[in-house]
Amino acid sequence: MIRFIRSSFVIARRDFGATVLSKAFIFFLLGPLFPLLLGGVFGSIGARVATRTERPVVAVLWSESDFERLSQARLEMTQALSDPAVVKIVRFPPERDLGRQQEHLLALGRPPVRAVLSGSLDKPHLAGAVQGDPALLAQIRLLVANARSAQSMPALIPVTDIRAATGSLGNDRAVTAQIGQMLVFFLTLFLAGMVMSQLIEEKSNKIIEVIAAAVPIDAMFVGKLFAMLAASILGIIVWIACGALFIQTIKQGGIATLPVPAVGWPGFLLLVVIYFAMNYLLIGAIMLTIGAQASTAREVQVLAMPATFGQLLVFALAASAVGIPDSTQAIAAAIFPLSSPMVMLARAAQEPQWWPHLLAILWQAVWVGVILRFAAQLFRKTVLKSGPRTRWWKRRSVA
Repeated sequence: MIRFIRSSFVIARRDFGATVLSKAFIFFLLGPLFPLLLGGVFGSIGARVATRTERPVVAVLWSESDFERLSQARLEMTQALSDPAVVKIVRFPPERDLGRQQEHLLALGRPPVRAVLSGSLDKPHLAGAVQGDPALLAQIRLLVANARSAQSMPALIPVTDIRAATGSLGNDRAVTAQIGQMLVFFLTLFLAGMVMSQLIEEKSNKIIEVIAAAVPIDAMFVGKLFAMLAASILGIIVWIACGALFIQTIKQGGIATLPVPAVGWPGFLLLVVIYFAMNYLLIGAIMLTIGAQASTAREVQVLAMPATFGQLLVFALAASAVGIPDSTQAIAAAIFPLSSPMVMLARAAQEPQWWPHLLAILWQAVWVGVILRFAAQLFRKTVLKSGPRTRWWKRRSVA
């Protein structure tokens, strides 16, 4: 056991130093900057396109008095919803030939007219492509009904704000759970590939055989996995420090804007680190198994593609458990080892109990050991050719 721990530490120290002290590690630290820049650029482009694109409107061929009452009803509705959520209305002076005017308005490009509301407030008539949009027709009916009402102002209701309401608190904590899951998922997806690429490099240089001859295979796998975990945590610390400095500079946003999780912020942040480490060890152990079986970079890409899609499915399974921590689906997702870290992190945001997390961490650690043990045995048999050559089904038939 002492030799195993010492060998694992030697491999971990060697790989950690080779990764962190290399010039390429600087580009690794700059890695998250590129998607953020691309997201900002494409987000600004999308916002400009959205502002340039005019919203469809409903042309109103009413008198000025009727249109003012309709506009007042729309203003009251926007206070309850929002301006983009309510249909936009524009008044056009009615002409003698209403049929021709309707055809002309519906053919306009600016503003794009979706429908034409003619007649009067007492006898309205709507013409246009509204059959496929029942929400538009319902809004027009509600606006007309509110405009006909004699009450000009909505009733004033005294409001007492209580932030600890159960319904709102549950929804807010679900938001915190989703953000925590996405953070762990994307960090693992971004960082877990380092283990596989490093192993395939050592296999191509024939260094792996020398290491395998000096230390146990299990210790080699454990050392490599924990070395990449340490390098990833170092990168995360740098990114968090830069992000905190940026938030402090612009004086807005921050952790206080998020809903408080059920276990509190100190406990939740501690569990974020722990569950990220467990998720990284689980996914990294699988990536290490894949890298041990590949001989070239092309084989790594072919084998990593199903693993990446599998991570997306696991994330979907974990995300489906948000909001229902005590359901059968959530418990099954927490028992499944690959989705267990993200599911339990979401539970920490919604439930205050700590004992399920202790059981979950032990359960996940057991599966990390199982996967690494399987990877070491598979590597020994298929790559080093030191295991029995008889297939398992043949051994069973002989027995």
